[in-house]
Amino acid sequence: MSKKKLWLLLPIVALAAFTLTACGSGSSMSKSSDVKSELINKNELTIGLEGTYAPFSYRKDGKLQGFEVELGKALAKKVGVKAKFVPTQWDSLIAGLGSQKFDLVLNNIAETPQRKKVYAFTTPYMYSRYALITRSVDTSIKQLSDIKGKKFVEGTGTPNAALAKKYGATITPSGDFTVSLNLVKEKRADGTINSSAAWYAYAKSNSTAGLKSQTLKTSAAKPDEIAGMVSKKSPKLQAALSKGIKELRKDGTLKKLSQKYFGADLTTK
Repeated sequence: MSKKKLWLLLPIVALAAFTLTACGSGSSMSKSSDVKSELINKNELTIGLEGTYAPFSYRKDGKLQGFEVELGKALAKKVGVKAKFVPTQWDSLIAGLGSQKFDLVLNNIAETPQRKKVYAFTTPYMYSRYALITRSVDTSIKQLSDIKGKKFVEGTGTPNAALAKKYGATITPSGDFTVSLNLVKEKRADGTINSSAAWYAYAKSNSTAGLKSQTLKTSAAKPDEIAGMVSKKSPKLQAALSKGIKELRKDGTLKKLSQKYFGADLTTK
């Protein structure tokens, strides 16, 4: 090939390379832009949580921290934005997602058929086994079949409440785990069903005198899949968050956070 022809080809090759590079960059930027377009504020991932539910999210020395707080920050980073946390009472948390107060809810929420009808869920980041909690002196409740006709304190609309109802318990509503335990201690309720993770975390920094907990076998109650909840109007965000969770599981971040806050790996089946 002559030098003249070579010099004529060089600008064309350079232009083609520039075009390919630009298209690739544009595609990546487009995907990021598409996800951000579904956010309430394009540079923030607004996350709803209780902030009073250790070790998932709670305040220490006035600072919000916990398993789901660190998870939320890691997911926001994956999306390319900052995390903004909005502490909200349980009774208003899910409704707040429906009224577009949050982009994402992280609050030890189990994926249920009823919730899936209205909201979308990310891939699970945790598997929650049930704990049957009663007074330590009460020998009348040894298993789920024993709770029929008993008064159990549970969060409204939770899988815990559904399980208690399924076995015939009468439900007294409470969305606060500590309050629920106190009601059991004070004999104002016979027991409560909650996650074993919540029980172990509570026992780390609180007295459990007068109470006993039994982790239910999988044959009695399948572990709940705990996932992030988003609006069905945010499919790109749902996909991006699910991808982020898979990456955090693969690189060991999920396991590390679980061991830090629960003392065990609760992120796998």
